Amino acid sequence: MSDAVQKPSGETVSFGYEDVAPTEKTARVGAVFSNVAAKYDIMNDAMSGGMHRLWKDRFVRRVKPQPGEAILDMAGGTGDIAFRMAAAGADVIVSDINQDMLDVGVERAMERGIDGLVWSCQNAEELTFSDRQFDAYTIVFGIRNVTHIDKALAEAHRVLKHGGRFYCMEFSSTDWPGFKEVYDLYSHRLMPLMGKLIADDEESYRYLAESIRRFPRPPEFEAMIQAAGFAQTRVETILGGAVNIHSGWKI
Repeated sequence: MSDAVQKPSGETVSFGYEDVAPTEKTARVGAVFSNVAAKYDIMNDAMSGGMHRLWKDRFVRRVKPQPGEAILDMAGGTGDIAFRMAAAGADVIVSDINQDMLDVGVERAMERGIDGLVWSCQNAEELTFSDRQFDAYTIVFGIRNVTHIDKALAEAHRVLKHGGRFYCMEFSSTDWPGFKEVYDLYSHRLMPLMGKLIADDEESYRYLAESIRRFPRPPEFEAMIQAAGFAQTRVETILGGAVNIHSGWKI
């Protein structure tokens, strides 16, 4: 009998640097976010030096939520993006596949006295919403954790009205000379260490770092957005591509 590592048979998808069966990725990603939910916002501040707040402000300015608009914030978890859009008067449904993340978001909304948000546990690949229901679809730092990204993009297109807009912010690898090496060291060494020290969960943050490296580079991901049917696509890079805001329109 061979000592070689046995790979899963049939279709595989990436879970960090591993290739696993799709059902296994879905379960393992769910476990990661259940583990990190309680400390998720603290870790975001620690890992980005608070910059994630500026990135999210910038993202919502690009979305330009309007009073009375119906917006689906997918992978909305703890509510950071939804709170900002609701402040502009939009009607926001916050969806996430992980109920633990949603529970944290509901608690945060109650603490802040934010009413009117709808919280819905949803799989981005199989949304229960009707066709052409939303004016905008947003997803921030979530799509790289989806098992089948193409299915999630197709669903985003389906639930948007004609003229609706798609906005996604996601991490990727940076191209800045010098900073690239620092970023690689930070993501592979410091992120797991911070996860261990702050959240007592080194492995979850090791996965999150690895998932960034496995996510398609901006041109490749833009092509996937176009393949889902979106037009007038655009990529806005931050920190040399370490963070990217992708957008497109359903026309």
